[in-house]
Amino acid sequence: MGKLAVLFPGQGSQYVGMAKDIAGNSTRAKELLELSEKILGYDISGIMFEGPEEKLQQTQITQPAIFIHSSIIWNFVQENLDAEGFAGHSLGEYTAVMAGGALSFEEALTLVKERGEAMAEAGKIQPGTMAAVIGLEENKVEEICEIASATGTVTPANFNSPGQIVISGSVEGVNKAVELSKKAGAKLAKLLPVSGAFHSPLMKSAQQKLTEALDAVNMQDTAVPVYANVTAHPVNSGIEIKELLKKQLFSPVRWEETIRNMISDGFTEFIEIGPGKVLQGLVKRIDRSVNISGMDKFEDIEKFKNVIS
Repeated sequence: MGKLAVLFPGQGSQYVGMAKDIAGNSTRAKELLELSEKILGYDISGIMFEGPEEKLQQTQITQPAIFIHSSIIWNFVQENLDAEGFAGHSLGEYTAVMAGGALSFEEALTLVKERGEAMAEAGKIQPGTMAAVIGLEENKVEEICEIASATGTVTPANFNSPGQIVISGSVEGVNKAVELSKKAGAKLAKLLPVSGAFHSPLMKSAQQKLTEALDAVNMQDTAVPVYANVTAHPVNSGIEIKELLKKQLFSPVRWEETIRNMISDGFTEFIEIGPGKVLQGLVKRIDRSVNISGMDKFEDIEKFKNVIS
């Protein structure tokens, strides 16, 4: 039997109505939402359930919303899931670290709040953007970013799956890289609707705030490994996880490499926990031989409970 890994999504997976059906069917979910609102200081469930979408898409709201949605589902299923590894995409790494036992829900949400606010602020201080490039090799995208850097900062931000790379940087740098990618034969090169240049050097201004927040928590060692975005390798040490989360802010997310490393470490079963199906799509593109499923809605939790009861 292969091993089971749990994956947690990041920014871009949010949608209006997220977790509404779960809260409507469970007092435990309602209690977690109430606790979240105390920590955040505003009515996040109202934005999650009813929108408006523009508000839900604001980085400082999106990040807590996705973290809360994933955490609620994890709360229901963790006792019956024999996970032997965790990974999360960007923001999702915080959920993975909490699921691994390094942080409590309250500690992790406080960090996510700080991270979202710091990243939103950095996006105002140094405006930037991101773009998806489909159909080019990693080294080609790296080369294009290097050439386009003469126009403005631009760097690979997410190595998501074969031929799917997200680039990040200044508006001028990213636009130039998009233009060069199209000339190089990319199937698609288009700007993404984001409020900043995440996972690029332009996030450096957010580093101080996030570093202070991370240094204030006592990060425990995890019982099972969490695969880090920065290195794509498993970590258990709380001290190491903390340092990697500091770097994660301005380093590329090595998602394809992470999944490949997990598969070579014996993982054959993956479950995405949280809103949407982004990671399920990426895993399928990385390796079709593994099993991948997801839990997003209340009916997914019910189905899971029935299978194991």
